[in-house]
Amino acid sequence: MGARPVRRGMPDERYSEEACHVIDSLEQIGSQWRLIVLHDLQEGEKRFNELKRSTDASSRTLSRVLDDLQEMGFVNRRLEEESPVATYYSLTAKGESLFPVFDAIEQWAEEWLAEDQEGVEAVGSLADT
Repeated sequence: MGARPVRRGMPDERYSEEACHVIDSLEQIGSQWRLIVLHDLQEGEKRFNELKRSTDASSRTLSRVLDDLQEMGFVNRRLEEESPVATYYSLTAKGESLFPVFDAIEQWAEEWLAEDQEGVEAVGSLADT
């Protein structure tokens, strides 16, 4: 499926309402950097520089992603004004509600992607002989 504009409450006539909810959800959290940051914040509140190191994102990318996630209600931003000044980020209840989703995806990946990778490795080793 290509990119298409989604109008809240007005599902595209090509898709069922349930499919539109899935598509809307994936559009909110589905970018690589959003998923990485949301997953990383499951460990708890982190400073900007901690997130930068743990995600390997550039400052510009991380800043944009955090702003987006805050605007969508997944992330809280807290400014500590005492010296040294620091900005902390943590998940909101909405962000924390993704924990079971990440767990389910991880279980699926362990079952299905590991099997697929074994098949790829087996085919690769046969080609080497």
